[in-house]
Amino acid sequence: MKTRLLTAALTFAVILGCTPDTPGGAGTSASGSVAVSRDDSLVYAVDPDLDTLYVVKANDLKAITEVKVGKTPEKIVVAPDETIYVANRFGRSVSVVRKGEAAVSATIDVGIEPVGLAVSSDGRTLFVVNSSSRLDLDVGTVMAIDTATRQIKWETPVGPEPRGITLLEGKAMVTLFKSGDLVTLDAVKGTVLSNGTDLFKQLNRTALGIDNRSGFAPTQFPGNVGPQTRRPRAMHAIIANPSGSQVYVASLLSTDSVLNTRPDKGFGGGSAAPSPIGGSGGFTGGVSGAGYGMPGGCGNTGAVAAPAILTFNEKGEAQVDDVTSCNFSVSERPAMFLGSNDGTAVQGPTAIASDPSGAFLFVANRESNNVSVIPTAGALGDTNDRFTGKINTAGQQTVKVGAGPTGVAVARDGKTAWVFNSFDHTLSKLEASGQAVKQTQVQSLGKDVLDPGIVEGRKLFFSATDTRMNNPQLGISCSTCHVDAREDGHVWNTTEGPRNTPSLIGKSLGKTAPFHWNGEFATVSDFMLHTTRDRMGGTGPDSSVAQHIMAFIESVPSPDNPYKTETPAEVLARGHAAWDKAQCGSCHAGETLTDNKFYNVGTYAVTGQVVDHQEFLFHSGLNTPSLLNIARTAPFLHDGSAPTLKARILIGKDKNQHGLTSGLDPQEVDDLVAYVRSL
Repeated sequence: MKTRLLTAALTFAVILGCTPDTPGGAGTSASGSVAVSRDDSLVYAVDPDLDTLYVVKANDLKAITEVKVGKTPEKIVVAPDETIYVANRFGRSVSVVRKGEAAVSATIDVGIEPVGLAVSSDGRTLFVVNSSSRLDLDVGTVMAIDTATRQIKWETPVGPEPRGITLLEGKAMVTLFKSGDLVTLDAVKGTVLSNGTDLFKQLNRTALGIDNRSGFAPTQFPGNVGPQTRRPRAMHAIIANPSGSQVYVASLLSTDSVLNTRPDKGFGGGSAAPSPIGGSGGFTGGVSGAGYGMPGGCGNTGAVAAPAILTFNEKGEAQVDDVTSCNFSVSERPAMFLGSNDGTAVQGPTAIASDPSGAFLFVANRESNNVSVIPTAGALGDTNDRFTGKINTAGQQTVKVGAGPTGVAVARDGKTAWVFNSFDHTLSKLEASGQAVKQTQVQSLGKDVLDPGIVEGRKLFFSATDTRMNNPQLGISCSTCHVDAREDGHVWNTTEGPRNTPSLIGKSLGKTAPFHWNGEFATVSDFMLHTTRDRMGGTGPDSSVAQHIMAFIESVPSPDNPYKTETPAEVLARGHAAWDKAQCGSCHAGETLTDNKFYNVGTYAVTGQVVDHQEFLFHSGLNTPSLLNIARTAPFLHDGSAPTLKARILIGKDKNQHGLTSGLDPQEVDDLVAYVRSL
């Protein structure tokens, strides 16, 4: 093992010291909030707090120009002619900045929350990924835009909540953020070549009993719980290697295992709690006092939502490990799980870039404030790793940077990388030093414009390293599940029952006590203390810190929703009439659209693999959720059983289990859906 690690480190040093001649290696590799000029002389970074594009000298990190762009810029890409394109997430636009100019030269109107950008190799086409279309929030789109005329060539629906995009010869691959999959498009025609992959099956071959070559029996929990599987979630960035033979996706792998989430009543979530699947101590992996660690499977794979790099070939076929049998990566691709050999926490992979040779990946980890440097080949660890339960981290390095890194770019000559740290507005410069990569410079580009309490609350919300919030050995943060303070689309199996992650933003959350689906926490402080201490293994924030975290949550902009402004008035009027007819407002009342009380609306999970535990059905029901900004938070209900709002209304409709819905005709149901979407 030591020999292999040393070889990887030496290889890295050699690669950073040369300029390889590789297919497709002529360009610069970057993703997220930072990019670099074609001659490595300038670095470009966008700051979403300040709505600013910074142009910085690459050698000394001195800012040359500041350009005001659109609202909340998050992504940037540089065309072959050095034109800069900036995706303004809450501006429904892309800003165009020409080389050498200090102002936006054009603004391109696009869809809802543009979050992904790419430019064709000839510079003639700009590709924009919109989280949602203007017409249907359930479906995101990809736009192809003529860079000369700025006219849309085509726009194609690709599924719910797309995020990243990468280009291969004649094709575009797009990540689906919450459903955890890839869509492949014809980059010229815009037609869908593949609307998904077999990624889930490939990750869980042994657990599902599919193509089982490991000798392990399919893993089953006692009773009727089901297989131990992991699901890809929070699929952010995607990039192809220089030759186009492999595609890498930054992701989380969320567990379907049953988690012990009970409040500590002498039967807490720590080392005293029994585990239904074995392993040491509840779901802590042996860490006392926490309920969100993940034992078993491939051993210490970190959090219940473990950070990973998922590999695909040029056809879009998944080339990933079997997470149950611990079949670690073959030498032709990088190790799947992100980790470190020195115990450093790694969490929140948000941006990913390749060095020009394609031999290493640089991954910006927003929640652990570091960058992982990973070899893309020779990733096999010790042959005993699958039995000792260690993460396969052969050759991986972690480099500490600033707070909240959201972008990474690697120089064309392969000697330097730059990272933008969004939470403290700094730019880090990374360089090879002997056998390691080190941060050699850091430069402040902007100043905080947010309230100091919000600034602190944001850093804590996203932190996987602050011991008040968690045990760093578990490597999880609030954002691990509540991604971007929203939701991950995952239904967690717990000892209380199935629990769908709710979005936290745009709901006046502080006014909706008590908290949790079961309403067992009367105050924000109680809720955060339980979550951080009993589930995440931290010491717990004091009440003032809890208020800072809540201040951050309530400062985050609500998801962009055109239904609020673009739904015809006559449709809203009909929908409001249907709302009144069904007496929806009797429970979803007031400014927060919840009476904060408890009801049984016929949705208890009483059959299936995971059922609601009677001990936790407090107050004869579940807590009424707020309907504010609900449109983009699918799936719905506490068990995630309703994929759409219409499906939610139809569940139990004839029995009036959820309002007086039996009298609504099909048109009234559609009108009610339109009205609720606008709330």
